[in-house]
Amino acid sequence: MKFACLGKKLVHFCRYSCNKISQLIFRFHVNPFFVQLSYFIVFSLLGYLALKVSKPRTTSFRPKEIDVFFTSVSATTVSSMSTIEMQVFSNTQLIIMTFLMFFGGEVFTSLLGLQLAKFNMSKNHETTSTTIVNSDGKKLETDVEHGIKSVDSLTTYSSIKFLGFVVMGYLFIVNLVGSCLVGLYIILVPSARRVLKSKGLYIPTFSVFTTVSTFTNCGFIPTNENMVVFKKNSGLLLLLIPQVLMGNTLYPPCLLFVIWVLKKATKRAEFGYVLKNYKDMGYSHLLPGPDHAARLAVTVFGFILIQFILFLSMEWSSGAMDGMNSYQKLVGSLFLSVNSRHAGESVVDLSTISSAILVLFVLMMYLPPYTTFLPTKDLDHDEISEKGKEISQNRRKTLMEYLMLSQLSYLVMFVILICITERHKMREDPLNFNVLNITFEVISAYGNVGFTTGYSCERLRQLQPESSCTDKWYGFAGRWSTEGKLILIIVMFFGRLKKFSMNGGKAWNIYIYMFLVMQAVRTSVDNIFCNIK
Repeated sequence: MKFACLGKKLVHFCRYSCNKISQLIFRFHVNPFFVQLSYFIVFSLLGYLALKVSKPRTTSFRPKEIDVFFTSVSATTVSSMSTIEMQVFSNTQLIIMTFLMFFGGEVFTSLLGLQLAKFNMSKNHETTSTTIVNSDGKKLETDVEHGIKSVDSLTTYSSIKFLGFVVMGYLFIVNLVGSCLVGLYIILVPSARRVLKSKGLYIPTFSVFTTVSTFTNCGFIPTNENMVVFKKNSGLLLLLIPQVLMGNTLYPPCLLFVIWVLKKATKRAEFGYVLKNYKDMGYSHLLPGPDHAARLAVTVFGFILIQFILFLSMEWSSGAMDGMNSYQKLVGSLFLSVNSRHAGESVVDLSTISSAILVLFVLMMYLPPYTTFLPTKDLDHDEISEKGKEISQNRRKTLMEYLMLSQLSYLVMFVILICITERHKMREDPLNFNVLNITFEVISAYGNVGFTTGYSCERLRQLQPESSCTDKWYGFAGRWSTEGKLILIIVMFFGRLKKFSMNGGKAWNIYIYMFLVMQAVRTSVDNIFCNIK
């Protein structure tokens, strides 16, 4: 009953917020990029204040201001980059982070965009209708002759409204069912229950937090070790794998399938209209139709299969898999392969796996969620000709887009800046602070993944035997300077809003990526020779 009441209040709050935000945007004609940037900045600041006001689990440790803000940004942008151990946070703070992840997730933010499209359509109809009545003095029925409030426009508006209900239902049902399944597993499996008891975590908080984090592809887990502590609980990993895919890379195919089922079950014309007129919905996650969604699904499973095979072939007998039987190794490898794109939950210490796999993960983290390498025929001849006219009429804009650097170029700049801010540590501790590890952390933040190689005090002691370093269960960025953390915060925002600059400077991509790979290979070779010495 409590979950039902909370869910009902949350739905009303979401609808009220969507309407208010839509009114402000429509009134001031704000650019969508600045709308979303402001949205994430505001929630990050609110999250920072909430985490700052609420008390941590222990009074002996007080996180730094930059680390609290870093955590809030990481949760809001669903990046799961960490500079603080997760078990420092109290139950109240975990609940705050759950809300940050939920409201920062792609499905929820896309729901806001859908609400905005519906609001704009309704306001445009009202404005145009009022103008006709005032100037001509005719009744509203004559609007059909002027193309206003025609059958098609009413159908489109109604279809967008139904699509909003479907997305909202999809969002809440998947999270509710997922939370119940995770909670039931924890209750029924003694080994998993003992883990939570030993760490002082409540089952309801852990279940909801983990499900929301997994569905939004954030990757935060309330335990210090992430999912490493559950590497032998294969059933729990199998429960989380579908949630990872349904909240990100396979969201469009799953959404289209749900709409198709509703069309068959309810016989509503709106659902059929959505499937046939996806371009009029103003919802990018529908993609250019079911065919494109099917190709996306094939690509996603192809990537998972490639990673799964390569990871097993190189890491089956490595130290990363110690203590796991054959079945657990298979499930753990599959779980890691699924999470490498965007979710960032891990069952192994990434610092112990081979450099070749790390480079593969860098590529997977960089790729956008809806990447597909299969041939597409989404643009018809009319669309191509219209685009050609647009380009010819707007040459100055095309020139600016041509001069714009690619996203890889910006990432190289971020890597260079961090190498500058951490240059002293790179000189004193080259085994931890190397270009590969820094690049891996930057690409992980850009992809909003959360994978990290961490920091090893053992490597430092190879160079400084008298070092008093102590290992901590947080990301590699936790050892960076304040300037380095601030740069990574910018990278997380940049990655969360990368869809607004996906087409910039494509000609640079291959050269920059080759440079990154060469640097990663060079660093790996240097590490091998250093270890041999």
